[in-house]
Amino acid sequence: MRLVPIPPAELNDAQRQLFDSIVAFTRAQNPKFLIADEQGALVGPFNPMVHFPQFGNAAWGVNLALSKNTTLPKPVHELIILVTGARFTSRYEIYAHELVAGDAGLSDAKIASLAAGGRPSDLNEEEGIAFDVASVLVRGAQLPDSTYRAAVAAFEEQGVAEMIYLVGFYCLISVLLNGYDAAVPGRAEIR
Repeated sequence: MRLVPIPPAELNDAQRQLFDSIVAFTRAQNPKFLIADEQGALVGPFNPMVHFPQFGNAAWGVNLALSKNTTLPKPVHELIILVTGARFTSRYEIYAHELVAGDAGLSDAKIASLAAGGRPSDLNEEEGIAFDVASVLVRGAQLPDSTYRAAVAAFEEQGVAEMIYLVGFYCLISVLLNGYDAAVPGRAEIR
């Protein structure tokens, strides 16, 4: 990790406010993955957010908006995140969302394929559409009309907007994680 995690006692007021929001929301929503080290300092994407709250608050606000206004089925939501994390080979993102995806209803085989950057052979129709949308967007390509229309038919305009924003947000998170070389908690790094 290129940014040393900040122990809670050393946070300034702006950092503390963001820290408190991240901890309260993330622990309530996703208690399966580690968000803090043994000193209570945030890890993963949360560490750079707290280091630079002038940017981190805006990023965290997008996360809250996506979480509070979700209309997508949970398996589709997690599938999109795993497609994005795999495209960027973002270790922490894959670690965290492998755990969440199982609770969301994705099978272990689907999760393993998605985390490895593959397309599972047993996607249902909604999952297949979501995979296609996310795959096109993480490649930096324009979404084809046929794929967009299929997504609107399956998820309506609100759902498609959520899909596109999810991909964009998790691209940002992947870049943060990769730029700051965020490790997976509790795993030895082999370099």
